[in-house]
Amino acid sequence: MFKKSHLAVVATLAIAAGVQWVSVPVYATEQGEQRQEARDTKQEGRDETREAKEACKEGDESSRPECRQEKRDTKEETREEARDIKQQ
Repeated sequence: MFKKSHLAVVATLAIAAGVQWVSVPVYATEQGEQRQEARDTKQEGRDETREAKEACKEGDESSRPECRQEKRDTKEETREEARDIKQQ
């Protein structure tokens, strides 16, 4: 039979192993939620940049290269927002 001290050691090891297994899925879930939020942010940014470029092309005050650059700048801002979300 096991002595009480051996049983205590086995129980402690089992608890320690259980804590490690619980923390990994929690981190993975949190990370997955951040990635999803970042993807959603980028998708919204794509829609906004399309609309901004359309509006820019319809107006006569900007040239096509200026409209393209405006779209690039807007997309880059959206990407930075998405990176910030993932780094939280």
